[in-house]
Amino acid sequence: MKILVSGFDPFGGETINPSIEAVKRLPDSINGVELIKIEVPTVVGKSIVVLNQAIEQYHPDVVLSVGQAGGRSDITVERIAINIDDCRICDNEGYQPVDVPIVINGPDAYFLTLPIKSIVLNIQAHGIPASVSNTAGTFICNHVAYGMAHLAKIKYPNMRTGFIHIPFLPEQVINKSSMPSMSLEMITHALEIAIQTIIETNGDIKVTGGKIC
Repeated sequence: MKILVSGFDPFGGETINPSIEAVKRLPDSINGVELIKIEVPTVVGKSIVVLNQAIEQYHPDVVLSVGQAGGRSDITVERIAINIDDCRICDNEGYQPVDVPIVINGPDAYFLTLPIKSIVLNIQAHGIPASVSNTAGTFICNHVAYGMAHLAKIKYPNMRTGFIHIPFLPEQVINKSSMPSMSLEMITHALEIAIQTIIETNGDIKVTGGKIC
């Protein structure tokens, strides 16, 4: 078994992105399963191309993408990705699509295929805040989440895909009043727990993970 884990380069004026910093700190294997760790550009289109090339090279069984969600206070495991790019800011090459499909004539959305509720409960059991998220946004994180789910659907039907959002690091919020953050050590530990859960779990548990609004 192989798991491809990706994080993004810094974007939006930040000099660091906790997603790639945490991914780089993951071990090379967990429970005997090889982890392939790559950095993905925060760029529409190119991000999916880079991941597709890695999939063609390594043939992973699972693709887990990780992204920064500044403003969120916990580890959020995404349930769904939607077929739209509606970017509030430009990507790292200056492109800012508005209401553009990620895949023309593709499905409106994909439910991601990792055991999201098992992941959340296992992370919580280790004293780390975590929850299910029902929106991956409309920027590059959602772009990648949808792109990987679509690629699995059309080309790699046995490949599972998913996305985890993580908070800012403490050093990123020094001048951001009342903005939550989480240490890199805690984020990395949460990702290790998530990956171990993915390895050990094929289905998922049936517990509530919903929100009222």
